[in-house]
Amino acid sequence: MKNYLAIDSSSKHLTIAACKNGKRAVRYLPDCAMRHSVLLMGEIESALSSLSLTPAECDLFCAVTGPGSFTGIRIGISAAKGFALGAGKQLLPLTAFEMIAYNVNTEKDFLAVVDAAHSHYYCMRFTGGKAGDAKYLSREDVISYGLPLFGYEELDLPQYTRIYAGDALYKAAEIKMEMPEAYGEMTALYVRKSQAEEGRL
Repeated sequence: MKNYLAIDSSSKHLTIAACKNGKRAVRYLPDCAMRHSVLLMGEIESALSSLSLTPAECDLFCAVTGPGSFTGIRIGISAAKGFALGAGKQLLPLTAFEMIAYNVNTEKDFLAVVDAAHSHYYCMRFTGGKAGDAKYLSREDVISYGLPLFGYEELDLPQYTRIYAGDALYKAAEIKMEMPEAYGEMTALYVRKSQAEEGRL
């Protein structure tokens, strides 16, 4: 197993996962919205030090690229890029949809769902393990699919199963890091414009 540091600051929670020689350390704060920038480096330091792991020993740096909180996404990506540049190591981008899907064990079609606020959701359909297009949907549109729904937030939707965010990050990252084509440039996944950008139109 590779040594790594993974970051998810894309939602209200903050998750840091690190691994050294097969031993993991996970830091999970369930609700720290608007405080990611303050808490992130301290939680990373705690995870790394608990394993006596240095950034130079990491084989890769992973971050959740969205969709989700526009500010949170940028914070996580910037941190991962900074570590990767300093250590000369690879970047492993992981979308929120992938993080959900890699924690779902079903052969049936389903929707990975992320809260977009105001009764709207970012969604991606998975069919036979293959991802569809990212969509920005209303609650009514999500329900109209009639499919099982999975996510890591507390959402009031029918047929919805909540995945524990504290474990979802490392499980998904360890699946994706075994895919040689998964490494490369890390950019934010924005399914729609931010409120500030929409306000300028």
